Amino acid sequence: MAMQQNTPNNASPASGSTVDPAEIAKFSRLSDEWWDPKGKMAPLHKINPLRLTYIRDAACRKFERNVKSLNCLSGLRILDIGCGAGLLCEPFTRLGAQVIGVDPSATNIAAAKLHADKGHLSIDYRCTTVEQMDVRERFDIVLAMEVVEHVSDVGLFLNRCAAMLKPGGMMVLSTLNRNWKSFALAIVGAEYVLRWLPRGTHQWDKFVTPDELAHYLEHNKLAITEQTGVVYSPFADRWGLSSDMDVNYMVVAEGAQG
Repeated sequence: MAMQQNTPNNASPASGSTVDPAEIAKFSRLSDEWWDPKGKMAPLHKINPLRLTYIRDAACRKFERNVKSLNCLSGLRILDIGCGAGLLCEPFTRLGAQVIGVDPSATNIAAAKLHADKGHLSIDYRCTTVEQMDVRERFDIVLAMEVVEHVSDVGLFLNRCAAMLKPGGMMVLSTLNRNWKSFALAIVGAEYVLRWLPRGTHQWDKFVTPDELAHYLEHNKLAITEQTGVVYSPFADRWGLSSDMDVNYMVVAEGAQG
């Protein structure tokens, strides 16, 4: 199935919306379960250490930091778009970064603030959308993890993300490829057979192929510097990096220096 291209030159950053109200409602209903590693967000908890390590290592290479340092991200500003209840915001804060987490769901943000308060963590959580943010606010790192397959306009979304990167900044994205293998594994397998995720979590026609994602990023003057597949090993019961990008994959993209 071909995906309609929504490129940024057809959408002004000041107009349009990336928000799909149905998607917001879907994840708002799960706000009480975000931090339960055995609840409906269990797959996210299982994959989260891999995401964290991948982003941390890429950031340390980019900004020439010692990855073994407990404060290796100190001084860096990170924007986590679609942060949910803060599963990535909290560990990055502990690594020394100044983290801003945004999510359009008020209940998700409330859950994020409550959990951060319990851990005595200072995180700037905002109930807002990427197009409502002031693009004059710039970040060293912008994260969009498992987000682009849920927005209503991928082109506009990435246009706004790129606008908030500092010159030479880094964006990390994770999403799902669109092909019959991903339909079989991510929709039928994960939602209906294994029931890892609630039914209806994903819409296959909103998945984004690596070529489409590269097109969007290139249009916004971002170059992919790293990319990897993410696969699940049932025997080890864990997620790992792979050259197989047929289903889940992550990319690192960098903007030009000023």
